[in-house]
Amino acid sequence: MESVKINDILSYRSLSGIRYSPDGKRAAFVVSNANKEENSYESRLWLYENGSLKKLTDLGMERSFTWLDDTHIIFPAARSDAEKKRAEAGEEFTSYYVLDINGGEASCLFTVPFVSEDVKVLGGGRFALIASADKKYPELWKGDREYTETAVKERKENKDYEVLDELPYTSNGQGFISGRRRMLFLAEAEPYSLSPVTEISENVSGITVLGDEVFYSVEKAAPKRSIRGFEVRAVNFKTGEKRVILKNESHLLGGLEAAGETLFLFASEGKRYGLNENSWVYTVDARTGEMKLLRREEYSMYNSVGSDVRYGGGRSFVPVDGKLYHLTTREGNSYLYCLGPDGKDEPVLEAEGSAECFDISGDTVLLSGLYGMLPQELYTYGLKTKALYKISSFNEKATEGRYIAKPEPLTVRSGELEIGGWVLLPKDFDPEKRYPAVFDIHGGPKTVYGPVFYHEMQVWAGKGYFVFFCNPKGSDGRDNEFADIFGDYGGTDYRNLMDFTDAVLEKYPQIDKKRVCETGGSYGGFMTNWIIGHTDRFCCAASQRSISNWLSFCGTSDIGVWFAPDQTLGDLYTDPGKLWEQSPLKYAGNVKTPTLFIHSDEDWRCPLEQGLQMYAALLDRGVEARMCVFHGENHELSRSGKPKHRIRRLEEITSWFDRFSS
Repeated sequence: MESVKINDILSYRSLSGIRYSPDGKRAAFVVSNANKEENSYESRLWLYENGSLKKLTDLGMERSFTWLDDTHIIFPAARSDAEKKRAEAGEEFTSYYVLDINGGEASCLFTVPFVSEDVKVLGGGRFALIASADKKYPELWKGDREYTETAVKERKENKDYEVLDELPYTSNGQGFISGRRRMLFLAEAEPYSLSPVTEISENVSGITVLGDEVFYSVEKAAPKRSIRGFEVRAVNFKTGEKRVILKNESHLLGGLEAAGETLFLFASEGKRYGLNENSWVYTVDARTGEMKLLRREEYSMYNSVGSDVRYGGGRSFVPVDGKLYHLTTREGNSYLYCLGPDGKDEPVLEAEGSAECFDISGDTVLLSGLYGMLPQELYTYGLKTKALYKISSFNEKATEGRYIAKPEPLTVRSGELEIGGWVLLPKDFDPEKRYPAVFDIHGGPKTVYGPVFYHEMQVWAGKGYFVFFCNPKGSDGRDNEFADIFGDYGGTDYRNLMDFTDAVLEKYPQIDKKRVCETGGSYGGFMTNWIIGHTDRFCCAASQRSISNWLSFCGTSDIGVWFAPDQTLGDLYTDPGKLWEQSPLKYAGNVKTPTLFIHSDEDWRCPLEQGLQMYAALLDRGVEARMCVFHGENHELSRSGKPKHRIRRLEEITSWFDRFSS
């Protein structure tokens, strides 16, 4: 039996965007894979019908779609030579192509003069689109060629400059966003017409359809964007009539969904647990705007189970007959639940693993899942039969004949808490031998690790390492109180992690205590920096996309000005001591552990300067350190970075572990 190899990541297929046709007789979804030669990803549309799977497209550029009707799909693409030239020249536009699932070539349905981030089919040739707009060129949507050419020319002339006048001024994955907006437009395909619904001074954050109206949430763009307060509005897509439904100045908006005649609103005041507080569920009367509390939800209504074998997303809310089916994270698993109009939220599918994205037709749920320690596959689940079936084999060859370590659960008492985690045994495990180990800490902190396929962990297990991981206080999967570590970063969570390490070493005496490596990314990177400043028990560490200094993080991260004071309970101007006390950099003088730092120069969530500060401090103190900076990558390097970069990242970390644990 072979080990999982680093390069196997090139062989995995990811499934996303599952959607049933309006009549529910068939479904389409996206299958993505890495292309090593192009150092990029390819995505194609597939069809599920009558129990069979069929590939619909083959160009490799179809990353999203929506159903136009029962037999036609529309998707954004630049297929013609003219479109490719426009894109290469720097022009912003989106062409939507229509494809008959029964055969034939895709043809261009319409083109809009902006980057379209989302589209909803309204029927009768009408569409609602969310556009990326630029306040410097507010008239681009009109499609005037002279105006467009002037904008393209000016952007080229000013490509070496950035002028900033707003907060936030960056966004991870997008770069500098000062002046960028998300606007709502209504469009008609034949004859083509386009009209703005919102202003360039506003940002749209979500759309849903109820009857003849598109409901959407709006916040005002300002020099410093407020994270609290929003308006819910509606526009009749037949008459164009607009109205304000609700004005709210106190809540953080989590989402807006329509089911049957009910408008569900997800929001929190954030008074108890800050920005990470799980949204409560409200209903909004579409006529009067009355907002009523429906459910005091203490658990997350989304999937936060970590894995590195995903590419693309999909629906996590599906309305059916006035009910709202949704994903939820419980312990280390992602389950499917159903929220009724009475506020009851009941389990539908609680299989160990991770429900990724889904849709429903009749009594059948079609979903992408991480089950049975396999990469993503397509599954059906019967709402009446309660039977879960795997119906695809996209990743069969990639895992066939490979040693896949099975997670062994371990629950540890740490203070007053029960901390859950897992241990992977090394390939060809012999209880009479001694082994090195890797302790892997998740990001977030409000995410979870679970019993699902994680490529990097399987690589290490295949190379002869024990691998262990857990969900300390601050993680998702439990209630708001468990996720609360505000003002206590490096406190209870650190003790939980060390207690879990102690328990693993006690249960598995085959682990050589002197050869235990440690790593983590994002929050896990913060915690790696914290750990090496508070203990030298690990033989080496790999800190990835980390936080080292909350004070500088405030002004350089795309979320820093809000996130840092919220998480530390400190204030940059009146109480900077709390930010510094919880900064790993303060304790860098204690570090003895050889540490590798992995960062990306376009990571605006945990900016490069955070890793550089810690790296410089270690070298200054005479501690062995290495820094690997990836150009052109952002915070998602390990999950959706360029294939060659993901391989190099894992090679760097694994080589570091091999060197110090041998």
